[in-house]
Amino acid sequence: MNAVPAQRELPNRLPRPEGELQALQRAWQPPRGWRRISAVNNSQIGVYYLATALLFFVLAGILALIMRTQLAVPDNTLVDAGSYNQLFTMHGSVMMFLFAVPVVEAVAVWLLPNMLGARDLPFPRLSAYAFWAYAIGGLAFFITLFFGASPDGGWFMYPPLTSKEYSPGIGADWWLLGIGFIEISAIAGAIELIIGILFTRAPGMRLMQMPLFAWATLVAALMIIFAFPALIAGTLLLELERAFDWPFFIPARGGDPLLWQHLFWFFGHPEVYIIFLPAAGMVTMMVPVMARTKLVGYGAIVWALVGVGTISFLLWMHHMFTAGLGPLALHVTSVASFAVAIPSGVQVFSWIATFWKGRVQMTAPSLFLLGFHFIFVLGGLTGVMLAVLPFDWQAHDSYFVVAHLHYVLIGGLVFPLFAGIYYWAPLYNGHALSERVARWSFGLMFAGFNLAFFPMHIAGLAGMPRRVYTYADGLGWGLLNLLATVGSYVFAAGVLCCLVDLVRTFLRKEREPGNPWGADSLEWLPQGDYGVRSIPQIEARAPLWHRPALAEEVPAGRHWLPGTVFGGRETLVTSPGSAQIRHLLRLPGDGWPPFIAAAGTAGFFLLLTVYWIIPAFISAAISLAAMLVWLWGSDRPPPRPTAQIGEGVSVPSVATGRASHSWWATLILLAVDATIFASFGFAHIHVSMALDVCPPPGASLPVGRLWPAGMLLAASGLMVWAQRCLGRKPQSVLRLAVLLAMLAAIGAIGLDLGLHLRDGLSPRADAWSATVAALVSWQCFHALVLLVMGSYLLARSWAGWLRPDARATLDNTALMFHGTVAQAIVGMALVRWLPAWMGG
Repeated sequence: MNAVPAQRELPNRLPRPEGELQALQRAWQPPRGWRRISAVNNSQIGVYYLATALLFFVLAGILALIMRTQLAVPDNTLVDAGSYNQLFTMHGSVMMFLFAVPVVEAVAVWLLPNMLGARDLPFPRLSAYAFWAYAIGGLAFFITLFFGASPDGGWFMYPPLTSKEYSPGIGADWWLLGIGFIEISAIAGAIELIIGILFTRAPGMRLMQMPLFAWATLVAALMIIFAFPALIAGTLLLELERAFDWPFFIPARGGDPLLWQHLFWFFGHPEVYIIFLPAAGMVTMMVPVMARTKLVGYGAIVWALVGVGTISFLLWMHHMFTAGLGPLALHVTSVASFAVAIPSGVQVFSWIATFWKGRVQMTAPSLFLLGFHFIFVLGGLTGVMLAVLPFDWQAHDSYFVVAHLHYVLIGGLVFPLFAGIYYWAPLYNGHALSERVARWSFGLMFAGFNLAFFPMHIAGLAGMPRRVYTYADGLGWGLLNLLATVGSYVFAAGVLCCLVDLVRTFLRKEREPGNPWGADSLEWLPQGDYGVRSIPQIEARAPLWHRPALAEEVPAGRHWLPGTVFGGRETLVTSPGSAQIRHLLRLPGDGWPPFIAAAGTAGFFLLLTVYWIIPAFISAAISLAAMLVWLWGSDRPPPRPTAQIGEGVSVPSVATGRASHSWWATLILLAVDATIFASFGFAHIHVSMALDVCPPPGASLPVGRLWPAGMLLAASGLMVWAQRCLGRKPQSVLRLAVLLAMLAAIGAIGLDLGLHLRDGLSPRADAWSATVAALVSWQCFHALVLLVMGSYLLARSWAGWLRPDARATLDNTALMFHGTVAQAIVGMALVRWLPAWMGG
């Protein structure tokens, strides 16, 4: 690659040729009419994502209003106990799984490419797949309310209440399987965002020059990678118990309901910060603009974000202070609960200092930001109170906790989100929302929120338990609940004001937004469906304040990649640390496979819930076929080995191995996979440690047989051999190596299963055997994955699509083989050696 010009020297100094912009517009032309469903560009998918998340916010809010109406007066009979249980379960589930996490991912999908100076995220079809799986599945999950089939065990789904014995209907199954594909959607979005932030930043935008919203999203996405798999493992275990009577959580057969709490809250407490950190990132983007000054403490906030994300994983037992844990676990978790307030406080003081330093514009975003500060700090203070063990023992499962939760989540997410709506709305069609309506909206929301939730603190301290559908007169809770109900309706009126104005504004004719706030970040550059006309060279953290001329230079095509090199959609890949240009990335266009794959995925989980087994597996086959169709055209050799992206500057047109963004995405996927496996391993250890004798009476182990491990290592070695054979022609040796690797890996996993079955493995007999069966079943699932991936790799080789300059399919398949081998060997060792270690 030729030398990159000096920072202040424009890559393109001459006038751009005629037709260059038109070619760029043609390449990024979005579909029209009903074909909008096939769009994959972040400019469309991000808007769909946001609209759907806000819809679920409204729907969950309506459920909350019904609950508050029921609790407005003592002995109310608006809804019965069973209906109320469904209402609060669906309210919590929809808010947490269908609104809170998706909405922060939606904002990131819509804003981040433009904020980073990229044309799009690196896997646009993955974004589209994640959105449609979430939208289709989420709507199907919500409408169970209208058929009396909704879950009623709370959004946390604690067993034994949600076991088959106490919840025999399909409501719990809707939750377990319905939440499953929503988790898949969240993880897919997280992988997309991590790779996008690390590899598609504008040239020169070093890590410590990134917008802080990008930093917050990166930390939250990494947290999703390690938190959500624990919930996937937990939901799989509970569904296996309900469907096949594998007693993971049944004490009579060696199970433990606390195992669910450990798995759920290892996801659940980090989720609070997964929600909060991107919202805090939005706040950090808006505060200096509203104060008209540079942010105070950029570096401190970066480390605070990392600190919050790290400490949050030590806090899952914060929700289990009354569950009978040992003193050491209680005190360590209590200390961590105090410690997480320190990096959170660093961010708050940075925002306050920036406001103090500047001259605040009292516009709609500023009002919501100030409201956020007040509410979130109060929520943080009550969180510190709940970190004190004696106080938590008294307030646990009372309405005090309900108040704290809403002060943190609504204060920490909803108020920043509405500030962001008012701040970034002009980017959609050039029109700002009404300031007059905004003041009404903020006043109603702020007053209504505090009227609704502050009295709950007092009611909780007065003894009102959470999750009750009515209460007797004379307990002293009536006035407090009436005030809370009035406040909830006032808050809803404020939300309605904003959303009605939002719809009204978005229906107006499109125009250029300009930069109405005088903002400092790249999303305020002139944009089209293609993002920026040319990808800017970045020199500072606040690029538009540092170099105001970017607003003219970028749309004039004076920076990198001013057109389309090969006639399609393209962006630049830069190095993760210093953002040096690495290569050109060709992006896919719009198409139907992501939508079909998402619909098939949702269909598989939803049809399994109602026991339509054959249609469910047909849906899975359709989904798999659609994925293979979209992958078939992804790993393509470039038309030319280099691409000119500026005057006299060319870069490689393709990257392979560790230089490829897809290799890193596969590695992140393996991290997700390994975390699910680790959760199963934790379940096995947890159940084993509770036994007097391990394995329990009647169970046995296939000890001393090392053939499966040897075959697995051979499979991994054969894939390394296949990679080294890629440059040879013909590829018969490569195909033989891949085929032998498939046979060795699948044979080893099958042999291990056969040994367990021969020695009498019976998952229904006891929880220990069930956890062994779960570990073995997880590897059997991987055998199917390797069969599909290996067959697909062979097909590409036979079709002539596997080449040294188009080898991502081979490298990524090899990674999956290595990960499966490592997991299977660790699983075999754990099952065989843990009893001996415990006995020793």
